[in-house]
Amino acid sequence: MKRIEVDGLPDEALAAAGVFHQHWLAHVEDTLEQGQDVMIVVARADHTHREWRLSIVAGLARKHSPLRVNMVAGEGAGIEASEAYLAGAPGITGQYLEI
Repeated sequence: MKRIEVDGLPDEALAAAGVFHQHWLAHVEDTLEQGQDVMIVVARADHTHREWRLSIVAGLARKHSPLRVNMVAGEGAGIEASEAYLAGAPGITGQYLEI
């Protein structure tokens, strides 16, 4: 599973979604097209970001099935634990997890 750590997203939800689409989406899709499962890591954000994040990860999971793609919001040891869990859970895909 490849970890893609997304940075530089604005605080405002609509702007953050736009930056993700413009600067990160192609990289994530390239990785999936190479046959690798992906864990996207983003910083924590308020509740206004939940819907765009869930929509992106669910759409990517449907498009690239049977590969797995999940998004985790958080930092530190929680990210490491999430990565270990997801690596051993082959049925989990299209999920947005807040750590």
